[in-house]
Amino acid sequence: MDCMKVGKLILQLRTEKGLTQKQVADQLNISNKTISKWECGLGCPDVSLWEELANVLGADILKLLQGELTPNRPDVGKMDRIQFYVCPVCGNILTSTGAASIACCGRQLQPLIPNIDAPKHTPQVEEVDAEYYATVQHEMRREHYLLFAACVNDDRVWLNRFYPEQSPNFRFPNMRGGGSLYLYCTEHGLIKYELDVLLNKDRRLPEKRRDSYER
Repeated sequence: MDCMKVGKLILQLRTEKGLTQKQVADQLNISNKTISKWECGLGCPDVSLWEELANVLGADILKLLQGELTPNRPDVGKMDRIQFYVCPVCGNILTSTGAASIACCGRQLQPLIPNIDAPKHTPQVEEVDAEYYATVQHEMRREHYLLFAACVNDDRVWLNRFYPEQSPNFRFPNMRGGGSLYLYCTEHGLIKYELDVLLNKDRRLPEKRRDSYER
C-alpha cells in the first residue's frame, strides 16, 4: 500500500467534504495528529478504521486502498444510453446513464445486457387516454416474475417495480418521440423492445384480420 498516495487522497476527500482534521478524527475517535500523519504519507489507517473512514469521506473503500479516484467521462445526458443494475441479494434496482462503479450489499454490480434468447413475453401495447397500457402474459410467482418495466427515450425514463402476485399489466406515459420499453424477468433477465415496433404491430393486427376475412 502506497501511504503517500493514500494520504493525498484522504486530504483531497476531506477538503471536498469541507471537514477539518479534527472533525474527521472525532468521528473516528482518534487524534487529529493521526489524520495529519496519514495525509503527510507517514502511515496508513489501521484496517479496523477503513470502513468507517470511507463512510466519513464518502468514498469507496477499494479506491481509498488504491489511493486514487479514476473519474469517468462526463455524462452527456443521453437517456437512451441508460444501463440497469439489479442486486442479486436484495433486488435493489439501480441505473446509470454513463460509465459508473455500482455496488450494493457489498457486491460490485455489472450492467444488465438485454437477453436476445429469452422468451419474449411480448407486451401488447395500446393507447388509452393519452397514455399507453401494456398487457403482459407472464406468471408472477416468487420463483419467476417480472421485477420491473421501464420506458426510456432521449431525455427521460419511467420505471415501474412489480412484486410477486401482482398483475404484470401496467400503464406508462406517452413520452412522444418513441423510445424503448424494457422488461426484467427474474429468470430470463432484461428484455428490450422498441416502442414504435410494438405500437405498429398492434395497429397492423386489424388490417391483417380484415384481409384474412376478405379472402
